[in-house]
Amino acid sequence: MVYDYEYFKKEVYALTKIDLSCYKQNQMKRRIDALIAKHKIKGYDNFVKAIRTDHKMFEAFVNYLTINVSEFYRNPEQWKTLDKEVFPGLIKRFGTNLKIWSAACSTGDEPYSLVMALAEHIPIKQIKIIATDIDKQVIETAKLGLYGAKSIAAVPEPMKKKYFTKVGTSYRISDEVKSRVEFKESNLLKDPYPTNCHMIVCRNVLIYFTEEAKDEVFVKFRKSLVKDGVLFIGSTEQILNYKDIGYGRMSSFFYQAE
Repeated sequence: MVYDYEYFKKEVYALTKIDLSCYKQNQMKRRIDALIAKHKIKGYDNFVKAIRTDHKMFEAFVNYLTINVSEFYRNPEQWKTLDKEVFPGLIKRFGTNLKIWSAACSTGDEPYSLVMALAEHIPIKQIKIIATDIDKQVIETAKLGLYGAKSIAAVPEPMKKKYFTKVGTSYRISDEVKSRVEFKESNLLKDPYPTNCHMIVCRNVLIYFTEEAKDEVFVKFRKSLVKDGVLFIGSTEQILNYKDIGYGRMSSFFYQAE
């Protein structure tokens, strides 16, 4: 038998349900090869045997794959507003077939949070979130769906139990949630935006843009939203000229397209 990287990916998936194909192969293979060399183990087959039998090594390996930079349900009070006011309003106005775009989605915490939160209101199979980011690597990490304990600390306990599986010291989000998100690479400053959105979520990203670039993005977001659609922005952001570009203010961090 040839114990190549393809073999290794299949064995890791069988052990953890983590699909290493979601990562760029050359980059991930280099990282794993370095880890194997660090442990002074020869070959993928021997490393598979090691993580099968050595619990500490297994946990170290899974943790090695986990990127601890994301945060689910960031600013929980805003998610309560989303749950109690915004989602019910959108469903009342537009029904359950909502088009939602998570712009600059990073490692997937935001779109996956949206799926879990919206599933409290409509059947999860009806949910479809478009999630975009400029960075291919974070999109691949998002598709992997593996997170550290700190990343999911704000997730309500019932949702943790329902949608996450503990793998070593990390947590893997369920395929049921993952299947509701379509990830795409996109640059907010140059690529076309989705159209006829009922909701756009873009949080804690535009703070890094110039004022001119922010205005440009907010105008484009307004064009992407249907009338009475909602824009959800971050806790460190505000739209000073929101009336001039066609928004009404619903509450802090939520703006409605007029």
